[in-house]
Amino acid sequence: MARKKIREYDSKRLLKQHLKRISGIHIDTKSAQITEATDLKELVSNEPWLSSGKLVVKPDMLFGKRGKSGLVGLNLDLFQVAAFVKDRLGKEVEIGGCKGPVTTFIVEPFVPHAEEYYLSIVSERLGCTISFSECGGIEIEENWDKVKTVFIPTDTCLTSEVCAPLVATLPLEIRGKIEEFIRAVYALFSDLDFTFLEMNPFTLVEGNPYPLDMRGELDDTAAFKNFKKWGKIEFPLPFGRVMSASENFIHGLDEKTTASLKFTVLNPSGRIWTMVAGGGASVIYADTVGDLGYASELGNYAEYSGAPNEEEVLHYARVVIDCATANPDGRKRALVVGGGIANFTDVATTFNGIIRALKEKESKLKAARIHIYVRRGGPNYQAGLAKMRCLGDEIGIPIEVYGPEATMTGICQQAIECISVAA
Repeated sequence: MARKKIREYDSKRLLKQHLKRISGIHIDTKSAQITEATDLKELVSNEPWLSSGKLVVKPDMLFGKRGKSGLVGLNLDLFQVAAFVKDRLGKEVEIGGCKGPVTTFIVEPFVPHAEEYYLSIVSERLGCTISFSECGGIEIEENWDKVKTVFIPTDTCLTSEVCAPLVATLPLEIRGKIEEFIRAVYALFSDLDFTFLEMNPFTLVEGNPYPLDMRGELDDTAAFKNFKKWGKIEFPLPFGRVMSASENFIHGLDEKTTASLKFTVLNPSGRIWTMVAGGGASVIYADTVGDLGYASELGNYAEYSGAPNEEEVLHYARVVIDCATANPDGRKRALVVGGGIANFTDVATTFNGIIRALKEKESKLKAARIHIYVRRGGPNYQAGLAKMRCLGDEIGIPIEVYGPEATMTGICQQAIECISVAA
């Protein structure tokens, strides 16, 4: 499972589109999105409700506490919304220690209300935890002792009996309606492969539940079976995170292949760089470097998996090597070309792409004093490792090559020892 946050706009869109299909409950939510590229006249033409009543506007940037941070405009007309957005669009704010520009806003009808309820569903290893409170809103954390929870094991239905502890203290006239809503949202959560869903708060409009604020995360590994249900979904970067040109290039490669190509620069001046096959292995390599006390020297997180072809690996390896060899300062650096033991990826084929890139970047590798450590197993790994050994002699770069007899953590230790030796 890979938890990926989505915008509030998309969370509410999915709720509105699918709740009626799943449970027959219709929620008449209205939302519009405003970015730098938005033409307000065109937006109002497509969403005429924007000019017919009072509105709420707030950033839709994957961070919370917007109300406490003074970033929510309430009970505004369209002209005031436009001014609110203009004053804040592109401006840098600091939330929870992270700084970044506000680039996306969500606009909705202003809904006067008295009640504020809290609902969240969180996917866990053996099931889901559902939490509910009659004291929702911006003070939910101060009232966390009033939150009730139930745990639903995997493949178990959320029956009235299981849901009862959540709604037991509600007045009888609304208890049934809110119970029905919680059960319907849980069914939607499961059907669309949400991993996290929170409404804080939701309220009652004419006796029916209505979400005022909503957060969602999806399991993006389930995209293959949900692409029609999800529609055009966006998985934005965390707030404050901006892709570099290199990261953006790899992201573009990843979107065009059936394989997985991931690359994140952690420290451009780091002296330990990785090019690791397999999602699990990539985490082990990065965690090991950190556990051994060298997290500050880790240049990147990298992962390629799903049997990318030789050309894809070539383009990927070029980017990793360019970053690993940038701005040489005379000190040794290490590049770990690692991985676990592949199930179906042809090791020799993927190594062909890496070898081509290493040959191309020979002068850069030497200038940066790169030492390469290879550890891999899987189909055709002996041929791949043999090619790597020959490459070291051919281009005059120190390359130490190991098969599955060596440990992943041991290779990381060797890379650390390499950069720690003064020479």
